[in-house]
Amino acid sequence: MKRAKIIGVGAYAPRRVLTNPELEKMVATSDEWIVQRTGIRERRIADPSEATSDLALRAAQQALERAGVEPGEIDLIVVGTTTGDMAFPTTANIIQHRLGCRNAGSTDVYAACSGSIYSLSIGSQYIQTGKYRTVLCIGAECLSRITDYTDRGTCLLLADAAGAAVLRASDDESGIIDTDLYSDGRYWELLYQPAGGSRHPATHETVDKRMHYAKMKGNEVFKVAVRMFQDCAERILQRNGLTPDDLTLFIPHQANLRIIEAAVKRLKMSMDKVFVNVDRYGNTGAASVYVAMEEAWATKRMSAGDLVLLAAFGGGFTWGAALIRW
Repeated sequence: MKRAKIIGVGAYAPRRVLTNPELEKMVATSDEWIVQRTGIRERRIADPSEATSDLALRAAQQALERAGVEPGEIDLIVVGTTTGDMAFPTTANIIQHRLGCRNAGSTDVYAACSGSIYSLSIGSQYIQTGKYRTVLCIGAECLSRITDYTDRGTCLLLADAAGAAVLRASDDESGIIDTDLYSDGRYWELLYQPAGGSRHPATHETVDKRMHYAKMKGNEVFKVAVRMFQDCAERILQRNGLTPDDLTLFIPHQANLRIIEAAVKRLKMSMDKVFVNVDRYGNTGAASVYVAMEEAWATKRMSAGDLVLLAAFGGGFTWGAALIRW
């Protein structure tokens, strides 16, 4: 069975930069406190005229151009997002139309910040089985739209961006070696958006109670997230007869620098092998790993033959990992 190989990557971040000093004027915090607790110095915020599909479109176009692939060659589009343009149609469906992928199926994956790994894993299966020749995987978010800028626990973290990867079958040992997907619904109340679905549809009451914004229990999320990072990284490496020492680069979900550092310490890895850009982008949800992967490629932090590990966790909780021979 041939591996699915990433043949092109793309990313897009909105122009507007929201800095820590600006947040000092919104909530009781300081630049020093934010950096110490999260590692974030700035984050990108979409223009009011931009929706998630707009960001995704820019990232996808760049990935396709780099891959040398025409929109008509795409067989399937898989988009990881929590903040789709609307309840339906899917954001993937909108992107399929706007890109001009007339021969493509399309679907969204709703796995919060793990949407990056979930979409990549799902897309890779269709390549490995030979069902499809070319798959476009995307992670995109406008998390600022569900961010309460009176809530210090979330507004310091969440941001907007999109990333994309084009997959085709590999003709050598390069490509996606393995993926793992996990979930545990016991932790749903640690990170969720109360209203907007069938449980609590939009009413004056849900709006007045600010129920359409993301809610998070930060300390509890920290503990569970670190454990999930360690668990999925160790499992996928052990199953493939590898250790953290064998890795060239580890690209984790860019949620919070403290979470990343704690997980890396548990894995007994050096931070020199870890790609971090959370300081400049904040937590961009399902886009996070794709955006980091694109930047790692663009800055030559990884090259052909390198062994790369991706990992993410998100509300639900969901988590997962992907092991790649670049």
